[in-house]
Amino acid sequence: MIKYLLNCKSCDDEFESWFLSSKEFDKLKKLKLLNCENCNSQKIEKSLMKPNLANSNFKKDKVLKQKNNIKKKLREYQKFIKKNFEYVGENFAYEARSIHYNKIKNKKNIYGKASINDVMELKEEGIETATIPWIEDKEN
Repeated sequence: MIKYLLNCKSCDDEFESWFLSSKEFDKLKKLKLLNCENCNSQKIEKSLMKPNLANSNFKKDKVLKQKNNIKKKLREYQKFIKKNFEYVGENFAYEARSIHYNKIKNKKNIYGKASINDVMELKEEGIETATIPWIEDKEN
């Protein structure tokens, strides 16, 4: 068995995978059975593995990169939501019920703040909601 650090040429993601041999990697790539776990691209290349040393910063660097990628994606989602949804603040549960029960058409989708209890009650009433983590615009 051999472990490779794989790089996606489409999204720059890195991930590790085990193979029976170097030839097995080449065979799977040729058959187009390798794809990126992040973007599903088949543009996968293997690279040299860094040694797994106790004092290595490799894992810290990888975790930091993943954290930054997640923050970037969340900011993209937030930008989309702000552009396409109406902010209703603390009145989210009230506004969601108004839209649902009054069958308001052509009403822009909404986003705002709601307690866990409010979200659970909305769900029990058959009103769909989604919760996403929200990152403040300022960097800490």
